[in-house]
Formats: sequence, structure tokens, C-alpha cells
Amino acid sequence: MLESLQDRLGRVVKTLRGEGHLTEYHIDNALREIRLALLEADVNVDVVRRFTSAVRERAVGKEVLSSVTPAQMVTKVVHDELKHLLGDSTTELSFKGRPAVVMLVGLQGSGKTTTAAKLACWVRDKKRLFPLLVPADTSRPAAREQLLVLGKQVNIPTVDTRELDDPETIARKGLREASIKGYQVLIFDTAGRLHVDDELMDELERLKTILKPQHILFVADAMTGQDAVRSAKAFHERLDVSGVVLTKLDGDARGGAALSVREVVGRPIVFAGIGERTDALEQFHPDRMAGRILGMGDVLTLVEKAQEVVDERKARRLEERLKKNAFDLEDLRDQLRSVRKMGPLQQVMDMLPGMGKMMPAGGIGEGQERTLMRMDAIICSMTPKERRHPQILNGSRKKRIAKGSGTSVEEINRLLRQYGQMRKLMKRLGKTNPRTLKRQLGIQ
Repeated sequence: MLESLQDRLGRVVKTLRGEGHLTEYHIDNALREIRLALLEADVNVDVVRRFTSAVRERAVGKEVLSSVTPAQMVTKVVHDELKHLLGDSTTELSFKGRPAVVMLVGLQGSGKTTTAAKLACWVRDKKRLFPLLVPADTSRPAAREQLLVLGKQVNIPTVDTRELDDPETIARKGLREASIKGYQVLIFDTAGRLHVDDELMDELERLKTILKPQHILFVADAMTGQDAVRSAKAFHERLDVSGVVLTKLDGDARGGAALSVREVVGRPIVFAGIGERTDALEQFHPDRMAGRILGMGDVLTLVEKAQEVVDERKARRLEERLKKNAFDLEDLRDQLRSVRKMGPLQQVMDMLPGMGKMMPAGGIGEGQERTLMRMDAIICSMTPKERRHPQILNGSRKKRIAKGSGTSVEEINRLLRQYGQMRKLMKRLGKTNPRTLKRQLGIQ
């Protein structure tokens, strides 16, 4: 997502970096490029105008023009204004009442049903609350069956509403079941349309009266650009939505919806959908997104993802084994699996500052993802003794492993070479004084 915008802004910063002293002429040229980059990203024209005016007002100030590193100061100004455009601070959802009702609204195809399951998982795993899913999309064929299947997959209780045709009756049944069984959060999936119409809005207003939701979240498809923003505004005028969920941010969205919706609608982006898996829903952090757009990475999110997937017991075991220079193929397999649990490899790389510039053209695709899976398969096809002592692997053993993993002997040899290089590196790190290592890595 946002790759073209990121590239354009990166070129602007690089141009400014070559100037020892900035003038208003340099800033005007830079703002012209920024304006074009934002318009190409399908950002609302009024939003672009306000954004560039705010950047110019701050950039021509004495603090920037007299700075020793003016390019860095301009980058900071652009970052701060992007952060403000995206919402300044992270929006935290509170859940009060029994049950606290969250109503999902939006156009057909925006991803409401999948988002309902993702949100239920987030409520359960992050907030430690008990959610109940209520499918009430009576207009799209198999929509309710889809949510029932998703609920079963993630072990979230879901009301079976397939025998009911009236959304208002479904709403009352969901509230009754949540109250009787003590569920703390009720997540209500509503019907959508291909476009905004009065019939849909009237239905949603009636449901709002019955449910009295604490939060009404508009689910917008980031791939639709300004169409998503216009739809969000229309829904907000009738329903007073409390926040926006942007889906499909892992696709090739140009970013216009993300950069426009908060400014145009006046409501924050609360969540971002970054994949199809039920755990691929993140809280939206404006400062982190601004950093990603400017190619600064997102180390905080990367650390949070790592903390979620890393087993502390295994981490301590790995630390001890590294100290003893006993890192084997089982340890390598565990690390490969931890990386894959953090999400698509391209997303992980994008979170590392400056890594985007080092990636091959087109980024990391399915080929590299499959390579990790094949490495895992190779190691799993070995015996425990072979994993602990790979030096015993001879020609016949490699042929057996290749046959068992569906790979080739060449791939096994490549894996062993990479493993050998990793062992040498870790052996050197193990011998390095911790203070020296910190100094080499630039850690204070």
C-alpha cells in the first residue's frame, strides 16, 4: 500500500537533503511535488490544499530555514502534518454496558462480515472480553452462513439467524441472547448495498433505535479511494458513525481514502484490515502510518507483533543455546515459524526503517514466502538427530529428505549453506563484548 506515494515523497526529501540552505523557492518546489504525489494517491483535493498550506506555513518559519539540517526539519514538518491529517492520536474503543453493542455498517463488498469476525477476535484477545456475533445481512446471499463459518473457525459464539428474514427481529434476538448468556460485547453485522440508498439508511436507523449501539463503525474499502470517503460521509450524516475501519490496506491501495476520510468525515480511523486472516486487524496509529508513508518504518508495531508470536520459554532457551554456540536446525525452524506468524514477509520488511529501498523491484512476493515454507518442510523431513547434527547429512540422506519434503537436493544444500553462515555470525556475536556490540549497533 502507498508505495507510489512513498516513492514520490522520498524523492522530495532526497532533493532537499542535497541543499545546504533552504529558501522559499526550494520549499515551493518540494510542495509542488508533494501536491502531485497526494493527488496521484487519490487524496481529496480540499484535503491536499489544506495539507500543503499547513506544511508551507510551518516550513517557511525561522526554525526550518535557519536549521543546520533543513531537510530533516522539513521531513519532521511533513511527518507532523501527516500525523495530524490521519488523526493525531490512536482511538481507543471502550465497551460499557452489558452488552456493549458495536454496529458495523457500509456498502456491499467492503468487508463488513470478515471485519465482524476479526473485531470479535480482537475484543476477545486484546480486551479479554466475551463477544457475541450477530449476522443480520439479509440481502446478500450466504452472508449469514459466512459469518457462522467464520465464528466457528475462530471459536466465537454466533447467533444462528438463518430462519429469520427481518433485521429488526434479529436485533432483538441478539440483544436477548447476549443479556441472558452474559456476553459483554455484541457485534452486529448489517446489510449493505452497491450504493447508498434511502431504503438501506431507513433500515439502519431503525436498527440503531433498537440496538442503541455504543459504537457505529463504518467499514470502508481502501481500494475504492474517494468513493469510500463519499460513502463514509453519507453514512455519517444519517447515522452519526463513531469511527472508520479501513479494509484491504494490504493491497495496492493508493492511500487516498486513508489520508482523506478523517479530514472529510470528522471521525477517526479506528482499525485497519491488513490481510484476510482473522487476526489481520490492527488498531490504527496515525503516527506510525505517517512514518510508513515517509519510509521511516514502524518499529513499534513490529515489536508488538514479535511479542505476540514469540514464546518466552523458547526465547530463553534460544538465548542460552546461542551463548553455548549450539544453534541447530530445530532452532532455525522455530525462528522461521515465528517470522511467518508475524504476517506476510513484505509487511514485516516494510516496518523496518529504510528496508523498503533495499527490497527488489515489486517487493517480496509469494515466491519468497514459499521459500520459507519449503525450508520449513525440509527441516521437518529430517530426523531429530539430523536436525541437531546436520554434519551427518550425506547424499543418500539428502535424497530421502528431498523426496519427503517435495524439494530438491540443491535446495537442501542451499539451506545448509545459509545455516552455516548464520552459525558463523552468531558465533562471532557470542564472543563480542556486550558493550562493544551495542556500540556497533548504535544502541545507547
